Amino acid sequence: MQSISLIWGLLSLFGMMIGFVPFYGALNWLLIPFAGIGAVVSAIALGTAPAEAGKGKGLAGLIGCGIAAIFGFIRLIVGFGIV
Repeated sequence: MQSISLIWGLLSLFGMMIGFVPFYGALNWLLIPFAGIGAVVSAIALGTAPAEAGKGKGLAGLIGCGIAAIFGFIRLIVGFGIV
């Protein structure tokens, strides 16, 4: 499950980078909910991981989704939600 959260976080960050390109800012309307679901999946992965196993992938996924959601929201504000 931690690998899924890492992949989800990477996809969110990739979508965030595409959303920063001019005229692709509306993509952030899809990115923010995608990153939110990824953050929930990452939190579940962190909570269910055994203590002996490393929690790095789950934590990286959670941080990636959080960064993507925050910067996507900022991009929506700057671009007035359209551009």
